Amino acid sequence: MCAMCRVLRVNRSGYYAWLCSPNSERAKEDDRLLGLIKHHWLASGSVYGHRKITTDLRDLGERCSRHRVHRLMRTEGLRAQVGYGRKPRFHGGMQCKAAANLLDRQFDVTEPDTAWASDFTFIRTHEGWMYLAVVIDLFSRQVVGWAMRDRADTELVVQAVLSAVWRRKPNAGCLVHSDQGSVYTSDDLTCPR
Repeated sequence: MCAMCRVLRVNRSGYYAWLCSPNSERAKEDDRLLGLIKHHWLASGSVYGHRKITTDLRDLGERCSRHRVHRLMRTEGLRAQVGYGRKPRFHGGMQCKAAANLLDRQFDVTEPDTAWASDFTFIRTHEGWMYLAVVIDLFSRQVVGWAMRDRADTELVVQAVLSAVWRRKPNAGCLVHSDQGSVYTSDDLTCPR
């Protein structure tokens, strides 16, 4: 061992000190910090990046820079989720039939159940994406119907409108206002039944 230390120009005492304690204090601190980083990254649903995890760690009282957190996450392969991949879709086919804008941005209504507005949004759950369609009465601004499904299709909107009709039983002149997305311009909604 003496000859090897001499060839490599390493002190024997330094070699034996390293042999007894191979991990430096910084490496031990990095391991402890990496455990906290993994915990917060998994708690976020594998979504958070180094900036948000640094903020979480600082909220706990940890002293660390975002560069250090970034380095540890990179070496461990922990990455933030950036956007959500969208599948290419076919946009051909028949032209959508958009209804005329009868409401014309007159959202102040004087009687209940004369004008409703509808839209939908997506919500990320532990089981995947869910889509929520809501119908509100423009007079009271209350939700009068809603539906939730795992797909954003015409059936979702039809169920929301039907639940509003079932709950409120409006007159024949009730107007349902929505945007002109493909879900709202399908024949199931625009054609009279």
